[in-house]
Amino acid sequence: MDRVFLSPPNMSGREQEYIAEVFKSNYIAPLGEYVNKFEKSIKDYTSATDALALSSGTAGLHLALRVLGVGQGDVVLASSFTFAASVNPILYEKATPIFIDCDESWNLSPELLKKAIKSAPKKPKALVLTHLYGQASKMREICEICQENNIELVEDAAEALGGFYDGKALGTFGRLGVYSFNGNKIITTSGGGMLVGEPELVEKARFYSTQAREPLLHYEHKDYGYNYRLSNILGAVGVAQMEVLESRVLAKRAVFEIYERELGDVLEFMPELENSRGNRWLTTGVFKEKGMHLKVIDALAKQNIESRPLWKPMHMQPVFKGVLSVINGTSENLFERGICLPSGSCLDEKTQERVIKIVKESV
Repeated sequence: MDRVFLSPPNMSGREQEYIAEVFKSNYIAPLGEYVNKFEKSIKDYTSATDALALSSGTAGLHLALRVLGVGQGDVVLASSFTFAASVNPILYEKATPIFIDCDESWNLSPELLKKAIKSAPKKPKALVLTHLYGQASKMREICEICQENNIELVEDAAEALGGFYDGKALGTFGRLGVYSFNGNKIITTSGGGMLVGEPELVEKARFYSTQAREPLLHYEHKDYGYNYRLSNILGAVGVAQMEVLESRVLAKRAVFEIYERELGDVLEFMPELENSRGNRWLTTGVFKEKGMHLKVIDALAKQNIESRPLWKPMHMQPVFKGVLSVINGTSENLFERGICLPSGSCLDEKTQERVIKIVKESV
């Protein structure tokens, strides 16, 4: 029986056609016409003022912190309930993270954000805010708190392209935001990311992303940089994927709606804030009983169906032992009961019915 993946790529756009054009031009890398087109398509969709195509979302977060002046000894606040890639760039810049727990939205708690600012050993320089599983955080309150305390907001919208809050694209509330095009994301370039935000900051990031080379005939470097840009081939894939992004969001949301209807009596699903539209990148929920998720994951695995626990919070990770964290137990509780169900935008109803049947029989 074919394996059912959690969130597989869905290549039904014009990827091969555009890749063929890249090969015909022999402009494979670095950069090229399709990288420019990819950046424009992101700007057009999100209304971001500028965009920079990169090798990964992690690279985007790293550059965001760098151009905002985050450095050794600075304090950076961050969502605890997230994937490690969201917070590792804080360590790249030798800054000090403080992790903040979530609330009933499963995303960062504004109330705990206020407490974290007060309990920080020094004034925090930035907040790396994750829009978990493609669902919007409480942007009105969080933006207000950051503005009042002069804290730079960096949005980790790696999972959230296609999501909106108050009609504004997730990733465009802070001075900088980041999207990911990893193989399991709502659209993919196999690997890649996009930094969006203020043109002056994005241009500075563009400079650092190409080894900080000065605009001279020879190779001149007054600062250090990185090899973080995207190839023209992957840019071509991205352009084709952007053409079908909205249909992918609708497909993901339709998958969620079926799960919610059929499993609402055994699972409490991740909520969606008022005045927001998440992309439902993954359908996630929690069982009433702790440990039940592991039983279900095992039952699905025996039928060659991939599912996973929710993210293990950063404040529980061994690598961050001893890091100051402002917690309320919410994310730990979710981690001990939660599951990510197969959520591909190409998941057919028959396969989804099979998943639902296994879940019901396992609880």
